[in-house]
This record gives sequence, structure tokens and C-alpha cells, in this order.
Amino acid sequence: MPEKIVLAFSGGLDTSVAAHWLRDQRGYDVHCLTIDLGNLGDTEGIRERGAQAGAAEVDIVDAKDDFLRYFVFPALQAGVMYEGRYPLATALGRPLIAKLLVDKARQIGATAVAHGCTGKGNDQVRLDVGVQTLAPDLKIVGTTREHSVSRDEALAYAAEHGITVRQTKEHSYSTDENLWGRSIEAGILEDPWVEPPADVYLWTRAMEDTPAQPAIVEIRFEEGIPVALDGEAMDPVPLVQRLSDLGGEHGIGRIDMVENRLVGIKSREIYESPAAVILLEAHQALEQLTLTKPQMRFKNTVAQEYSDLVYNGLWFSSHHRDLAQYVVSTQRHVTGDVRVRLWHGTTTVIGRRADRSLYSQGLATYNKDGDLFDQSHAQGFIRLHGLQAQVQAQAQMLTEAGDLLKLAAPED
Repeated sequence: MPEKIVLAFSGGLDTSVAAHWLRDQRGYDVHCLTIDLGNLGDTEGIRERGAQAGAAEVDIVDAKDDFLRYFVFPALQAGVMYEGRYPLATALGRPLIAKLLVDKARQIGATAVAHGCTGKGNDQVRLDVGVQTLAPDLKIVGTTREHSVSRDEALAYAAEHGITVRQTKEHSYSTDENLWGRSIEAGILEDPWVEPPADVYLWTRAMEDTPAQPAIVEIRFEEGIPVALDGEAMDPVPLVQRLSDLGGEHGIGRIDMVENRLVGIKSREIYESPAAVILLEAHQALEQLTLTKPQMRFKNTVAQEYSDLVYNGLWFSSHHRDLAQYVVSTQRHVTGDVRVRLWHGTTTVIGRRADRSLYSQGLATYNKDGDLFDQSHAQGFIRLHGLQAQVQAQAQMLTEAGDLLKLAAPED
């Protein structure tokens, strides 16, 4: 009786080849697990390719709602953007996939799990670490790194064994997509000097094809979680999908970057993340009304740490749990509405209001009527604020430098 193995199966080139290789070369009883995190598309084609590869079954699990509620929205609350630009769509999906791989392995009595990640990529780390943390007894087979083949060789292997795949030598992009975003790499994109061809983009319109008039949308947040659009309460999946469609129509969410991979190399990546770009911008605008200055500054530090943690595959760690608790605490009063304008590839916040806002128009106004700010307090505040610098300058800097002006003067 052959050992059972659960393969994370996308139905693409790499995992279709992997399914056949695991059965033919390694002797496993292969059970394919496809996780629907959104925009899965051709489920019948996925089942067909699994059957062509000789899999015992292709199990497709709808995990879209769990993905948004328990992975994406906590990251939105944290404000994560890897290296300031990438909303981490692919990275956020990997810990959920790892968990479901373990669940499936336990269900069928498998002794191993497998994935088709390359030895150069980040996803191998995210899946391996996730599985190792949740189920250290399971063996992990990295099919692509153990049976290293080029993309051309993989295409030839698929053709030889009658496996139909979407990639061709002319358009050999590697893609991954879920509700939070779509990633595209490889092929001609490996040259960072080359402008991405038009066929790279599927979700977002080119600037010249966007509508002449902007779209205005009002987003309601409760404790940092989006819950309604234009006054209509919505569940996570339809809310994100509507924003993705609307943002894509207006050319929003295209990201072209060279990022630093976990394994130590730089990689040119193209992303399409319309909903993520819109919601992150709107969420930050609401936080500006509801968090104090030190909260905002320290939360930016936490966001950077949180982003690196997610990118590096450490979702199932105590460090993540600790950071997440801080983030949840910061979101207690991030409840309100944000109005954004979507137009020609840009997201612009044009209005915001919070149920418990820290913004006081009476303190901020320059009009005499309704002004609550006592300007006579300013002079005393300034003296106290600058006292430390003044004392140090008189006691130390004037004697050391001779002339304080020299500190600011250019060299002769």
C-alpha cells in the first residue's frame, strides 16, 4: 500500500508536473488539495489536470471567507506593506494553505505533504515553516527543488505525459492570485529594464482605458475592519470583490517593484491589488483621526515588523501573536467612514469621519468664531519645549564649538 501524500495543487504548470512526478517517480498515492482563496476560475480544468497527472483525488476547498477574516483583515488593521509597496497578498495566503494541508493530511492519514515551490522563492519557506510548526511529524516534499527543471523542461514534461497547462514558451509567466491580489513573475519580466507587456495585467485597465469620470465610494470601518460600501452592509468576500472590480476599472493597484526575497536575492515582481490599495489608504486615513501621534508612530514600526514577519513565513509564531494583540488594541476606536475618489490609477481620500474622533475643529480652526485654542499659552509652551536645547547649548556647545553658528554654516 503506497504512502499517501497531500499536494498543494494550483492546477498550473509546476504542480501539475509535480503530481505526476510524485506518483510516477516517488511512488506516492497523490491527493491534490486546491484552496480557493478567490479568483480561482477554472475549477473543472483543475480537476482535469489533476486526473491527467494521475492524482487519486482533487479536493477543492472554499476558504475565501476565512482568508479575509483571519488573515487579510488583521494585516489590514496592522497596515502591512512589504518594503512600503507590496500588500502581501500571496504571503498572507500561505499560512492558511499550510494549515489546510495539515488538516487534509490528518483526515486521510497521509505521512507527507508536498508543494511545487522553487528553491529560489519565498513560498517554500512560508509553507515549510507553517507545516513544520503545526505538524512536525509530517514529511515535506518540495517537488520543484528536489526535481529541479527549467520552465521549458516542465512544459516538455507536461506535453510528454498528456497534461494540459496554460503556460506557453511565449507567455511563460508564473502567476498566483487570490482576493487580495495577483502576482506575476518570470519570463520577459525577469529583465527589470523591460516595461511589462499589456498581457501581464488581467485585473486592472491601462490608464488610457480608464473612465473619464471618477468613481466615489464610501467605506465603513468598524474597529479597523471594512463592513460596508456606500451604506450597504457587506460580508468580506463581496466587499473586497466589489472594490477589486471597481478599482481595476479605474486602473488602481498596479505595482512594479524589485523586492528583496527572503532567500537573499532580488526579484522583479508585478502585482495587481486594487482592493488592497484602496482599503489600506482608507484605513490609514481613519487612523489619522483616531490614533494619537505616539500611537501612529509606534504602529508604523509595528507595521514594518509585522510585514517582515508575514513575508518571512512566521505567521504561526509567538512574535506574531504578540504583535497582533497590540494591533487589535490600537483598533478599538478605528470606527467610522472614509470617502475615496478612484480615478486614473489613483486613490484619493476626500472625506473622513470617526465615531470617536480626536480631531477637534474648535481647536484646529483659524476663525475667531468657535476658536477654543488659547494662543496666550503658546509662548510658555515654546520656552519649556526648547529649554533642554537652550541649557545644553549654553553649558556645553558654546564652549566646545566656540560659535554655535558654525554648526549650521557650510565649510569654506
